[in-house]
Amino acid sequence: MKNYFSKQVMQRSAGLALVLAAWMLPAQQVTAAPNSAHKNSVVKTVRSAKPAPRVTQKAKAPAQSTRKAAASKAAASKAAAVKVRANSRSVAAKAAVLAAASAAAQPTFGQLYGLHAVDDALKLKSSVALVLDQDTNEVLFAKNSQAVLPIASITKLMTALVVVEAGQSMEEKLSITEEDIDSEKGTRSRLTVGATLTRGEMMHLALMSSENRAANALGRNYPGGLATFVAAMNRKAQSLGMTDTHYVEPTGLSSRNQSSAKDLAALVKVAHEVPLLRELSTSKEYQIALGRRQLQFHSTNALVSNPAWDIGLQKTGFINEAGRCLVMQAQMAGRKLIMVFLDSTGKYTRIADAERVRKWVSSMPAATLAPKASL
Repeated sequence: MKNYFSKQVMQRSAGLALVLAAWMLPAQQVTAAPNSAHKNSVVKTVRSAKPAPRVTQKAKAPAQSTRKAAASKAAASKAAAVKVRANSRSVAAKAAVLAAASAAAQPTFGQLYGLHAVDDALKLKSSVALVLDQDTNEVLFAKNSQAVLPIASITKLMTALVVVEAGQSMEEKLSITEEDIDSEKGTRSRLTVGATLTRGEMMHLALMSSENRAANALGRNYPGGLATFVAAMNRKAQSLGMTDTHYVEPTGLSSRNQSSAKDLAALVKVAHEVPLLRELSTSKEYQIALGRRQLQFHSTNALVSNPAWDIGLQKTGFINEAGRCLVMQAQMAGRKLIMVFLDSTGKYTRIADAERVRKWVSSMPAATLAPKASL
């Protein structure tokens, strides 16, 4: 019995010692060596704990999805806006093409009159042409030179001549107003309402770049106003013997501004005597300051930059009813010539016609008489 109780005391003491030892050890040492059952329990706990971060990610997913959806919607809206703008540009471009096609399809007065049916030795594309010696008035070439047609911006040559002869100051400041906006053809201009230039600058742009608003401002600022100015243009034409000529406004946008090649040759001859008109009409380019902007303007006649040409005065013109027009004073083959081309079909044909005449005149013997087409 004694041995039994001694044995029980020893077992309980050992168990108590183990409990005390376990209580005194650090926590990490206790968990460092768990028994098999405890290990399985921990593994299960860890495995069951692993999805916790996933729950957090899933909680964030709706926010990310919302942001992605918003970004996608914004991108779609932007793409739609770009598409709308592209469609608008496409519609505008198509409208411009249709307008150009419509303009090209509109016959000129010369075509309506059948003037293009007249053949000439130089095969010109202009239905009206006249070349004469400035000094002797000898006609070297003529084709429908008596025909009366719209003359477009050739008008501006008379506009400038009347302003110069009125003795108005070239330094006086003139401003573009609503009255100068083209209501005839709806053409545009870089001279906005309120733009202020000197009279000399307005004339420069009118002659060199065929600036319509500048030409109208010149007439509007004539003593007595625009109506008085147009009357002065017609009086000047009559004084020069230009009996086929009539003006209704100073730009040439109206098809009612009409003349003949014969009359325009007389105008070129007189205008060439004015140094300022020679200088401004043959200028290649000109820069003006409008506020903080610097605007560069260029000549509408490419021949002024061609070294093969010696041009003393020139003016171009175009409206649908008139076709492409060109008048010039130029020296070639030792002669001073005046050239008039009206109702030329095609953008570059008036230039090509002038080149044909230059080469033809340069190849002629001095005493040779020129062939003449039917008048």
